[in-house]
Amino acid sequence: MADKKKATFRVTQTGSPIGRPKDQRQTLVGLGLNKMGRTRELEDTPAVRGMVRKVHHLVRVDEAG
Repeated sequence: MADKKKATFRVTQTGSPIGRPKDQRQTLVGLGLNKMGRTRELEDTPAVRGMVRKVHHLVRVDEAG
C-alpha cells in the first residue's frame, strides 16, 4: 500500500498567554505550545484548525516544508 502523506502546517507561539482566559491557555497547551517561540508541526484536521482559530492572535501559522 502506498503511504499517504498527511497535510501538515507549522504553528509557532508568538504571544504570551499571561492575562488570557483559561480556555485559551489550555488550547495552547493542547497544541503543544506553552512557551513563547515554541514551534510544532501539526496535522491539518478540522479540530486542529479550530484550536488554532481560537488562539490565532497568539500564534503564527506557516506551511510545513
